[in-house]
Amino acid sequence: MNIILNTHTGYVDVMNSKQDITLPSGITIDKILEVYEKMLMVRTLDERVWAMNRQGKVPIAASCQGHEAAQLGTLLAAEQGPECFFFTYYRDLALKFGVGLDETQIMLSYLGKEGDPYSNGRQFPLQGSDLPRNIIQLSNVVAAGMTQAVGHALASKIQNKSTVTMSFFGDGASSQGECHEAMNFAGIHKLPIIFICENNHYAISVPQKLQMAISEVSERAPGYGLEALSIDGSDLLQVYETMQKAIDLAKTFNPVLVEMNVERIMPHTSDDDHTRYRDLSEIDELTSRDPLKKLESLILENNLSSDIQIKKIKEACIERINTATTLAEAAPEPDTKTLMNNLFVE
Repeated sequence: MNIILNTHTGYVDVMNSKQDITLPSGITIDKILEVYEKMLMVRTLDERVWAMNRQGKVPIAASCQGHEAAQLGTLLAAEQGPECFFFTYYRDLALKFGVGLDETQIMLSYLGKEGDPYSNGRQFPLQGSDLPRNIIQLSNVVAAGMTQAVGHALASKIQNKSTVTMSFFGDGASSQGECHEAMNFAGIHKLPIIFICENNHYAISVPQKLQMAISEVSERAPGYGLEALSIDGSDLLQVYETMQKAIDLAKTFNPVLVEMNVERIMPHTSDDDHTRYRDLSEIDELTSRDPLKKLESLILENNLSSDIQIKKIKEACIERINTATTLAEAAPEPDTKTLMNNLFVE
């Protein structure tokens, strides 16, 4: 394998026996493999949590399967630019793992055990605040975090901070009043914010065509004075490049709406049965847009790693998740004496 710098594009060209691949500037083969391992960890975690729900051990789960590249590609871009602050929503497990939450902490949260870093087992899994990692998700109310994110962006601008705020939401949230209010305010006041719509084309059971009369959520951006970008959110490298552009715009006080078209491979939550409103043929076809499979194919087809190494990574992920599961199941329940803690100033 030969790696050379393309002086015309600034990209890195990887030459191998099968075909050539051009990597965006700032991305290395090692970085791709690192993201692949994270994506595989998230998928394994997601599948384990889903299985534990069926065993009656996890009360509810909202799968991020199909959304992983959108979230991890965003983090890749965020690593290259100014400080970013994330207002996430309930399907952002990959982002939370990507910023440093480990698998044991995640399992503690899903099981509602003591040591959950978000709420110590008091709220919906991974809901609350994680200020050391620049994350806030105080509510699962659809679109509620968008106005909070705008407030954070406004504060950053007033305080002359270089922080870029990112607000994540689904296509269903774009039908809520808070979405209009947040985008309208951000456009008027030219805030350093990026609105990231992870559009999986379903608001629970309602398909996009019955949610809106437009073909893309990003079509609404000009009406708010926002820059608009619409991309394939299952393509890690495309997400990375697009988010670099979005960050450059936002940090110069040009708010952006980025629509990432993804697939929701699983039902809305573990309480949902998507076979009641999706054809089985549609469900079967979702795997063709699975970001994990697409990234794995990119790696193998371009000789960035081998089948043997991929197998070892998968085995290591399962071992890590098994250990995390054992530790979380053995952890104590939150002390009932602390039930009222953190509700009022003491």
